[in-house]
Amino acid sequence: MKKSERAEIILKELKELYPSPPIPLNHTNAFTLLVAVVLSAQSTDKKVNELTKELFKVADTPEKMKELGVSRIYEYIKQLGLSNQKSKNIYLLSKLIIEEFHGQVPNSFEELESLPGVGHKTASVVMSQVFNIPSFPVDTHIHRLSQRWGITNGDNVRQTEKDLKNIFPISEWNTLHLQIIFYGREHCTARGCDGTKCLMCRTLYPKRKKKFICKKP
Repeated sequence: MKKSERAEIILKELKELYPSPPIPLNHTNAFTLLVAVVLSAQSTDKKVNELTKELFKVADTPEKMKELGVSRIYEYIKQLGLSNQKSKNIYLLSKLIIEEFHGQVPNSFEELESLPGVGHKTASVVMSQVFNIPSFPVDTHIHRLSQRWGITNGDNVRQTEKDLKNIFPISEWNTLHLQIIFYGREHCTARGCDGTKCLMCRTLYPKRKKKFICKKP
């Protein structure tokens, strides 16, 4: 099966399974989504949603978050991994959004990635889900599944992103990255599937018998 044929099957199956996938991180505006994505690094979305529920009640704008200060932000998120650094980053990015961007979350990759704690993946999530700019954020689920499905060789997340953008139509990117995430969580999990068990892997590679070893990002 050619890569293009696999891509067509992936699109068809994921559209049927997840026609309107929600954004996994709870948020009320561009700023709270940005904060939630920054907090999600090396943490589960479930835990982030649990903790930001209270945080966003008191600070859902850069101004309110800056007023909290590092130590009070920390108290809300201390159960997360890297909470000390994340507290500082959230405070500093709030401060910079106020000072450099008139209190508005910037809408370019360059400007977003200039903020503390905001890497390319975080910027891609905000650009795709807030500003509807075609982007393809690659998380661990997408990196793993793209290898299992023969879409990329998995050398690094940048290469995975490039390969996904080359094989899938630009009109699908913003939704497809969410669909792959949900499939990776519910069906083609890190431990539950080894490239031979889930329906997608068996459909794409019916003759695969041996466990597929993924390269870590």
